[in-house]
Amino acid sequence: MTSLAFTSTVSLRFRPFSSARKPRIASVTPRVATRSPLKSCLTSNDSISNYSVSGDEILSTTRNPALRPISKRVPSVIVSASSAASPSVPAAPPPGAALKPLIASIATGVILWFVPAPSGVSRNAWQLLSIFLATIIGIITQPLPLGAVALLGLGASVLTKTLTFAAAFSAFGDPIPWLIALAFFFARGFIKTGLGNRIAYQFVSLFGNSSLGLGYSLVFSEALLAPAIPSVSARAGGIFLPLVKSLCVACGSNTGDGTEDRLGSWLMLTCFQTSVISSSMFLTAMAANPLAANLTATTINMSIGWMDWAKAAIVPGIVSLIIVPLLLYIVYPPTVKSSPDAPKLAREKLQKMGPMSKNEIIMAGTLILTVGLWIFGSALNVDAVTAAILGLSVLLITGVVTWKECLAESVAWDTLTWFAALIAMAGYLNKYGLISWFSQTVVKFVGGLGLSWQLSFGILVLLYFYSHYFFASGAAHIGAMFTAFLSVATALGTPPYLGALVLSFVSNLMGGITHYGIGSAPVFYGAGYVSLAKWWGYGFLISIVNLAIWLGVGGAWWKVIGLW
Repeated sequence: MTSLAFTSTVSLRFRPFSSARKPRIASVTPRVATRSPLKSCLTSNDSISNYSVSGDEILSTTRNPALRPISKRVPSVIVSASSAASPSVPAAPPPGAALKPLIASIATGVILWFVPAPSGVSRNAWQLLSIFLATIIGIITQPLPLGAVALLGLGASVLTKTLTFAAAFSAFGDPIPWLIALAFFFARGFIKTGLGNRIAYQFVSLFGNSSLGLGYSLVFSEALLAPAIPSVSARAGGIFLPLVKSLCVACGSNTGDGTEDRLGSWLMLTCFQTSVISSSMFLTAMAANPLAANLTATTINMSIGWMDWAKAAIVPGIVSLIIVPLLLYIVYPPTVKSSPDAPKLAREKLQKMGPMSKNEIIMAGTLILTVGLWIFGSALNVDAVTAAILGLSVLLITGVVTWKECLAESVAWDTLTWFAALIAMAGYLNKYGLISWFSQTVVKFVGGLGLSWQLSFGILVLLYFYSHYFFASGAAHIGAMFTAFLSVATALGTPPYLGALVLSFVSNLMGGITHYGIGSAPVFYGAGYVSLAKWWGYGFLISIVNLAIWLGVGGAWWKVIGLW
């Protein structure tokens, strides 16, 4: 019983010691504080698949002799810890919806519903807009879980005859939400087998002197894969989410226990924000990029080649990849920052783990197979979601992951629900003509200002960028607005090829402003390390930084290479 209680105490990162008697705290705290944060998290997490370890394991791996006498004092510490911990546990929220956020969401929809539709907007489009905005308000304020809010929005659209049932639920047949859900199932196997643990320790052994070093190693690894894997959802969910989660857990940063800020919050947000940058750097880095190139050819009769795209994007892209992680590190820092001893300790952990187990080998082989199909799938006529289903099938057949475990991944199913709902509603806003009306209105407004082409184009870019709050897909946004904005930019004097490239680049960068704007967003947000308010707040901050870099540094670079 004593051992069990001590295990629970350790899994709380020793926070209960704050409630012990003051003389004991004074004798232990100074020596504990000398331990390096990353070293501490590595010594207290032998296994990612099992988040708590026994007290004996902790004591055997702890090198600081200051902690050894603790075992003699376990009974007294446990009594004070349990008595102190119980009042700190927050009361469970009452069942049902939070009334104030629910009322705010419904009121938004009802008010807009009864506002007369502008000239040129159909009644159906205006009603769907009111439901869509009410759903977005609900997703922001969260009177219910996100999936439940989205389901209410779909229900309202069907109940009011704004959408048919088939139209409302049409996006559940879209491959992107399913690819995101499958990514969570892969992450389960990655962590369960211990492969994530092994790779995480490899990363720590190479780059673990600092959290910033770990972050940059992941950022540039993802950027190197971007040209080869034309699905940001696949890169983020199938490769980097499992790895990032493994690193977070290995360093004692879990969701729901107050340790998110040790490493996970910063690392998740950093990897997400840089995924939209890497997607903008290469023609083949995001599935919708070829659509932008195709629309460029049909609008201005100029083609964007792979090298043309990469040449124009490489300088602002690299600058963004360097600055964004550092900026987030300053404004949203992890509490675990540096540990000179972490690489050595990680190598010891790897040696202790021994050779790869059978399930690790199966998981690694499946990952290689899936990534290979993502890279060469176009030649084999195998799309990204089919490759992911094939990989999951291997894991299920071999028993590495069970279907019961997949069903237990509630975040995956919740994400599938709300993301598909938003895709459906945003798609029908376009089909009902609302987006076309908005584009034409913007074009007339900017064209009538009589500004220079530089200022006019800057306004167009801002309007194009921040209108992405109304889209759950980069492809949908490009399809709805790219041609209109490129046409008016050209008419106002913007060099056509420059205008096409800039709109193509920002068609990726704008995905960072919400948790639904690009395929990698639901993946990293769904991990649960960052609150929705912070996700949107830092997303807006980084959007300003990215625009400044791409229009400032990028503008100078494009001048050098002769684009204007």
